[in-house]
Amino acid sequence: MADTNKQQVLVVDDVPRNLQLIGTVLKKINVKVVFAQNGKQAIEYAQIKKPDLILLDIMMPEMDGYEVCKHLKDGHTTKDIPIIFITALDDANDEYYGFKLGAVDYITKPFNQKIVQARVANYLRLKRKTDLLEKLSSIDGLTDIYNRRRFDEALDREWALAKREQTFLSLIIIDIDFFKQFNDMYGHAAGDDCLRKVAATLKTTLHRPTDFVARYGGEEFVVLLPNTDIQGAETIAEKLRIHIESLNIPHEKSKVASTVTISLGIAATIPGDPLSPKALIEIADKYLYESKENGRNQWQSFIIT
Repeated sequence: MADTNKQQVLVVDDVPRNLQLIGTVLKKINVKVVFAQNGKQAIEYAQIKKPDLILLDIMMPEMDGYEVCKHLKDGHTTKDIPIIFITALDDANDEYYGFKLGAVDYITKPFNQKIVQARVANYLRLKRKTDLLEKLSSIDGLTDIYNRRRFDEALDREWALAKREQTFLSLIIIDIDFFKQFNDMYGHAAGDDCLRKVAATLKTTLHRPTDFVARYGGEEFVVLLPNTDIQGAETIAEKLRIHIESLNIPHEKSKVASTVTISLGIAATIPGDPLSPKALIEIADKYLYESKENGRNQWQSFIIT
C-alpha cells in the first residue's frame, strides 16, 4: 500500500524515547506514524492534516494531554478525530475525566505491544467506516460534487493552513445566469441536467489536487483555491466561464447569450487577524453581485489586504 493511502496516526509525547518506541510498535500494522513533542505542535498538525487517530500522552509540560484533548474537541475541523490517552495514571477519576473530555480509550504504561496494535487497528477500522459514511454525507446528491457542509469544513481548514504559512487563499462564487428562467422555459428535469453538466465542467476544469469545488446551494457553486493569488484566481475564473459557455446548453430566456452562462465573484487574501473566512465569502459574494450588475457572463475580483 502506498504511504499516501495509509491511515495516519499522530503520536504526542514530550519524551523522544517514548515516541520512538510507540512508532516502532505502530509501524508493524501498516500505518503512517507522525510525531509531535508538545501540545501546541499536536494541535497545529491536527488542524491542518486531520490524522485518523491521535495517541496522546497526558503528562506533558506547558499544555497537558487533557488540555490538548479539550482544544481538539472544541475545534470544528478536529472534533471528530478519535483520541486515545497514553498514561501512567491508573486512577479511575483520571480515566473518567478523559472520557468526559471525549477520548475513546486509555492505554496504560507500561503497555503490551500487541494490545496497543490491536486497539489501534480496531479504532482505525472503525474510523475508515466512519469516513466512508462522512464522505457520502458530504456529497451533493444531484450534482455528485461536494456540498455546502463539506465546503464549510474545507474553508476552515485551508484558512488555518494559509494563515499559518502566510500564503494566498482565493475563493470564487459562481451563479448560473437567469437559471429561474431556464427552469421555467425547459422544466425542472432539464434544470437538474444543466446543474449536473455545469458541476462536472467546473470539476474537470480544476487540475490541482488541492483545488476544491462544491455546490453552494440552488444554482450557486463555490471554488476554493489554496496558494493562489488574485491573478491566478482570475485566470481560473475565466477558464471556468469559457468552459461553461462552450457547453452550448440552449437558453432562450437568457438576456446575455443564447446559451447557459455563469457570473463569478472572486476574493483573495493572505489570512490574518482580524479577517475571518466569513469575510472571504462576503467579499466574493459582493463581487458576484458586481458581475451581475455589469451585465453577467463575466467575473469581478477583489484582493483583501
